[in-house]
Amino acid sequence: MVLAVVADRDRSPVELPSSRARNEISFERHILPNFGAVQLARVDRASLREWVAQMSDPDGAGLAPSTVTKNVQAFNRLMRAALEDRLIAANPVERLPVPRIEREEMRFLTPTELSTLADAIDQRYRAFVLLAGYGGLRLGELLGLRWKHVDTKGRHVHVSETLVAVRGQISFGAPKTRAAIRTVSLPGFVIDALTALGGSDRDPLGLVFTSPEGQPIRPSLFRRRFWVPAVETAGLSPLRIHDLRHTAVALWIAAGGHPKQIAARAGHTSVAVVLDRYGHLLP
Repeated sequence: MVLAVVADRDRSPVELPSSRARNEISFERHILPNFGAVQLARVDRASLREWVAQMSDPDGAGLAPSTVTKNVQAFNRLMRAALEDRLIAANPVERLPVPRIEREEMRFLTPTELSTLADAIDQRYRAFVLLAGYGGLRLGELLGLRWKHVDTKGRHVHVSETLVAVRGQISFGAPKTRAAIRTVSLPGFVIDALTALGGSDRDPLGLVFTSPEGQPIRPSLFRRRFWVPAVETAGLSPLRIHDLRHTAVALWIAAGGHPKQIAARAGHTSVAVVLDRYGHLLP
């Protein structure tokens, strides 16, 4: 039995488009070229360890530890499917050692810096910065937010949809986890910034944030066209969009929020995630 057959079988109908695309890239670029000609039953731990070492080669064009880990996870999923179908007697990829992933240092902005960035970006996206910095929404959640989920009187937004861009194609779907579906209360000035956009749920797409042409926003284009210039103008470079989410959590902690409350607002699956990532900020 060859890998391509197993890969074709292992297609879950509930798999997120982004996850499916990531697994396909891992298969096409890293798994198939190295193991495509090898019988499944002949894939052994020695060859797998050599494969991981080659991908991690620090003296060559080595991949990031997170990318190596994702490739191994994709291979493990395929071999697990082969094991379930009794095509192999054991899964050699299970618990295969991978490089340690060093967590990137988080960046937190002050309210003054947030305001500076909001003023520096194209004013169509001023509310984007404030909503991310005070509401803690992920990028896909921001770009997938619709006016029907914005309650200006109740001063909150309901997060239930996310935008995903895969290989140039944009799609909308539910967040990855049930915990990510949540209602987030917001300061009045953030609601005012949203209201100033003048949108409504009567718009054809109903999206809060759209491109200048009125279409869904492509994340890569938004970063290049609006985000990077604004960050440089504000003197805050380097800064990732995801750092605004970290900023929101830091502000909630500074305001005395309980870890359980913060986890719910951020859409984390457990309090342990908050304690692990932000424990050093807690009293």
